[in-house]
Amino acid sequence: MPKEQPKSIARRRSVESITKEFRGIGLFLFLTSGLINVLALTGAFYMLQIYDRALTSGSIPTLVALSILAIGLYLFQGVFDVIRSQVLVRVGARLDKRLAPLAHQVAVDMPRYGFSNAESLERGRDVDVVRSFLGSQGPMALFDLPWVPIYLIFAYFLHPMLGALTFGGAFVLALMTVAAELLLRRLSSHAQQSGVSRGAIADSNTRNSEILKAMGFADRAVTRFEVANSEHLALQTRSSDINGTFGAISRVLRMILQSAILGLGAYLTIIGELSAGAIIASSIASSRALAPIDLAITNWKGVVGARHSFRRLVDTVTALNETPKPMVLPTPKSTLTVDKMTVVAPASGRILLSDVTFELKAGQALGVIGPSASGKTTFVRAITGVWPVLRGSVRLDGAEMGQWEDTAIGKFIGYLPQDVSLLDATIEENISRYAEKPDPMGVISAARAAGVHEMIVHLPEGYHTHIGPSGMVLSAGQRQRIGLARALYNDPFLVVMDEPNSNLDGEGEAALTEAIRGIRARGGIAIIIAHRPSALAAVDLVAVIQNGKMAAFGSKSEILAPQPVNGRPDVRPMAANTARQGAMS
Repeated sequence: MPKEQPKSIARRRSVESITKEFRGIGLFLFLTSGLINVLALTGAFYMLQIYDRALTSGSIPTLVALSILAIGLYLFQGVFDVIRSQVLVRVGARLDKRLAPLAHQVAVDMPRYGFSNAESLERGRDVDVVRSFLGSQGPMALFDLPWVPIYLIFAYFLHPMLGALTFGGAFVLALMTVAAELLLRRLSSHAQQSGVSRGAIADSNTRNSEILKAMGFADRAVTRFEVANSEHLALQTRSSDINGTFGAISRVLRMILQSAILGLGAYLTIIGELSAGAIIASSIASSRALAPIDLAITNWKGVVGARHSFRRLVDTVTALNETPKPMVLPTPKSTLTVDKMTVVAPASGRILLSDVTFELKAGQALGVIGPSASGKTTFVRAITGVWPVLRGSVRLDGAEMGQWEDTAIGKFIGYLPQDVSLLDATIEENISRYAEKPDPMGVISAARAAGVHEMIVHLPEGYHTHIGPSGMVLSAGQRQRIGLARALYNDPFLVVMDEPNSNLDGEGEAALTEAIRGIRARGGIAIIIAHRPSALAAVDLVAVIQNGKMAAFGSKSEILAPQPVNGRPDVRPMAANTARQGAMS
């Protein structure tokens, strides 16, 4: 017997972790479905008794008693059907409540590994697909399918020929279900991928709406979306055509089979092998036997879609379960060590930065300069853990960054990206990083350190001002300074800033310089990516990044200032020339 692979074991455990709390509910739904299907025979038994007992005896009390009994059984069936439906809806809601945060957690991380926003958001849509499916008719058909033999047996007891005909119809519809599965499985996957591509284009166009409008190529962007949308619609149309065609064929076959059952029943009655009541009873039983299969075929597109989504959710849970939970480590206070760090682009795998090595101690500030596209932003993303390191390590007080949980490491790292992205929330919530109980004094202290407190309190709602999507109610400079305050909140040990003065005026640059001095004074470490030399006023060390490598590292005076050699100006080496050009560009 082949040994089970670790990946298969991990997936199986993930499925068990998702479904373990629903197993009892699943058994309850299965047994309830059995009860519903037994009660569904009420109509067949009622007609059988009416024709064979009440009509032949002419007894009105018998007719009334049978009718009252049938109504009671129908009511019980209806109650159990409502209960099953409501339980399925609540299972979907509970599954959503449990899996949606996990899916969103993975979606937040996916862009770091080269996935588009549309691909990331698809994880959240998977939860919606599964929840919507559980609230549809699809699960009811699947729960009813195992109980189809009840009706086949009932038809067989009425007459073996009626049972054989009903079984033959059920077998043909079952083959159609298999055919629908084979045709829709691959097509559904392609339709999902095309939907992601369409979503990526729509997301890109929305984010760049100002450029499209100002430079007049919005129509070409819409055309590009239209092409992707047409491909998606074509796949969706084919999928719907297959589902609709099989659904229509199954309904026609059901009607043909019911007529055939009635015809065969009439024949058997004529030759004296069946009673008149059995004709109607067999028709009702055969119709009920085929109903779950017909309903499954009609909803098979939803079944396939929900199955694909559930598999991706299992992959999501598996990925999270495979990540070990680190133990709690002390807050770093002394060093940042980078050893032979190599970083690749997540999407393409191309090496962007290689063999970077240096060490910073508490109270030091490093300015990083170099020409455009040299790897400076990649350097920042690797240092902060936004992008994973391919080789080498980034260590705080000797421990690699991965030895801290994200929530823990966020307490001692401040990050100001090149493109300042503020959250659709209040200024206080942005600076406090969505803290459940923000420290008002900490928020104000960070705002003062960034030189933005006075601007904030002059707003109509002060720190409770809602800044809108991406902080659009603020100017670029205001957004950058609030982003700086967020990076400085709670005095993190390591503060990394990517071109922090790109949108600042003279006053803002002075505040930035004071903030860097404040970080050094309290024993923190600051790293500043700079194109303008004013950002380097408070640093003591400078590194030069060129062509994906660290070309120079040393004191600011050593790297930037020219030194005479033999009474003549020194012809600076390539690293120093690059440093000067990068700082002044």
